Amino acid sequence: MRIVKFYFTGTDTTKKTVDLFADVLAQDLGVGELVDYNYSRPAVRQARPCFEATDIVVSGLPTIAGRVPNLLLPYLNRIEGKGARSICISMYGNRNVDDCLLEHRDLLKKGDLQVIAGGAFVGEHSFSTRLAANRPDAADMAQVTAFAKAVAEKVAAGDFSEPEMPGQVPYRPYYTPRDRNDVKINFIAIKPKTHQDLCTDCKRCAEVCPLGSIDWDQVAEVTGKCMKCCGCIKKCPTGAKYFDDPGFLYHKSELEYLYADHRCEPVYYL
Repeated sequence: MRIVKFYFTGTDTTKKTVDLFADVLAQDLGVGELVDYNYSRPAVRQARPCFEATDIVVSGLPTIAGRVPNLLLPYLNRIEGKGARSICISMYGNRNVDDCLLEHRDLLKKGDLQVIAGGAFVGEHSFSTRLAANRPDAADMAQVTAFAKAVAEKVAAGDFSEPEMPGQVPYRPYYTPRDRNDVKINFIAIKPKTHQDLCTDCKRCAEVCPLGSIDWDQVAEVTGKCMKCCGCIKKCPTGAKYFDDPGFLYHKSELEYLYADHRCEPVYYL
C-alpha cells in the first residue's frame, strides 16, 4: 500500500494541508511509502495521472470561483484510478467552497477512484494577505490531524463507503466578478505586472507559474494564460510582481470587505 499525495498548489496552502494529512494517515495506518505527486507544473501534467489499485490517494486542489479550476479539468479528466481509495481536500480562501468539493469528488470517481472521505479547508486567499491571513493556522492543522485520524479509523475498520458532500448538480457556473456598475470584469485578460526596479531576474516567478506563462528570458512578459493563483506574487523574494488592473483590485477589495473579518472553519465528511 502507498499513500499518494496528489495535489495542485499555487501558494502552498494546499501542499501544507495535504502533507500533514498524508503524514498522519500514514503513521496511523502503518504505511511506510508516501509518494509526492505535485502536478502544479505544466511538465508534470503532460503524463496521464495513474495510480495502483492498492493506493490511498490524497487529492488536494484549490477552489477558484466556486469550482475546480477549469484549466485543470483536461488533466483531471485523464485520471486512471484502477479502483484505488481516495480522499478529496478542497481549499478555499474564506469565502465559500461552493460546488468545488462535490465536483472534486465527482472527477475522482469518474477516474475510477473510490472516494471515502472529503473535506473543505481554509487557506490564505491567493489574492490577499488579509483573507484567511496565515491560514491554515494551528487550529486548522489540528482539524487536519483529526480528519486524518478519523479516516485512518474508517480504513482500519474496512469501511470504504462514500459520504455525502455538499453542493449542487448541475454545478453552479464559475463565479464572475462584477464592478461597482454591475459590469462583468474580464478576469481572463488580467495578468501580473513587474516592478522592474525590484526585479532581480531570479526566475522564481517563471519556475512557479503553473501554466508556464511567464517568459524565462523576459520574466516581465506573460505570454500565456494566467489563472490568478498568485504564486508568482507571493513567492517573489523582492515583491516585484503585482496586479494593477482596476477590476482585479476592486474585486479583491470587495472580497476583503465582505469576508476578511469572518472566520470560516474546516468541515469534513466521512
